[in-house]
Amino acid sequence: MRLEYFQMVDRVLSLDLGARTIRMEGLVPEQSPIFEGHFPGHPILPGVLMIETIAQAGGWLVLAALRFAQMPFLLQVKEAKMRNFVSPGQRLETEARLIHDGSGYAVIEGSISSNGKKVCDAEIRYRVVPFPNDTLRAQMLETARRIGVAEEYFEHA
Repeated sequence: MRLEYFQMVDRVLSLDLGARTIRMEGLVPEQSPIFEGHFPGHPILPGVLMIETIAQAGGWLVLAALRFAQMPFLLQVKEAKMRNFVSPGQRLETEARLIHDGSGYAVIEGSISSNGKKVCDAEIRYRVVPFPNDTLRAQMLETARRIGVAEEYFEHA
């Protein structure tokens, strides 16, 4: 197996906890080992990575809503639909809306668009638990700063 780092979003475009929404963007790289096998001569982004992109956008929304006090972990993918192919070099805009949080769970509805056309959508459920260690929390805060999550959403303890 060859696994790459799963960094599926590049930056936050908007984050509104009042509306319980987030918009993020990412640029699919022109070159990636993923495309060597998916598919030779016809590279397309695997559907599972599109779902992961939605899950990450929703995860950032949940983290912000919880002020980075707890960590959402993917629990279930529901109603996922791939609607179009995504090729290297495409810019993706991912949107997520938080539809439930509480009792140790969170649920988002999310979608990805490219050039104004929807390419994927899914409902994602997370198990929300305390961070398993300080290292993970510190890494998530560092990444949040890099992609543009506003400091106002960080826990102030």
